[in-house]
Amino acid sequence: MIKYNLTCKNNHSFESWFSDSKEFERLKRKNLIECIFCHSKKVDKSIMAPGVLNTKTHNIKKYSNELNELKKFKKDLQNIRKFVENNFEYVEKNFAKKVREVYYDKKSKKNIYGSTTESEREELKEEGIDLLSIPWIEKDN
Repeated sequence: MIKYNLTCKNNHSFESWFSDSKEFERLKRKNLIECIFCHSKKVDKSIMAPGVLNTKTHNIKKYSNELNELKKFKKDLQNIRKFVENNFEYVEKNFAKKVREVYYDKKSKKNIYGSTTESEREELKEEGIDLLSIPWIEKDN
């Protein structure tokens, strides 16, 4: 596992973990990395100092705890995905249209999920429709 400090085109900084450096490059090429603040897909690694460990002070328990936390986080994301898939209707790329139907029809209380473009997300925000983006990990990840 490797942790990168990332920066988007709007200078938001955040961290993310990847299985290795190739995984970051693969996800970036597929445009699957986005800023957690503004959802920009223009994300790059920022300069970071490597963590050089002295073998005398290396604390295996600390890193074991961090690995366990990551495993728990991954499991939590898998549980969220499973809950959404079991309790929400998948509307694919028609999300913007379908969420408007639900929002403007006060009688309809459907739970839906899908995907939008950045511009669709911005239009929905301007209409007062708040959205929640959930990190969507692959089932076999």
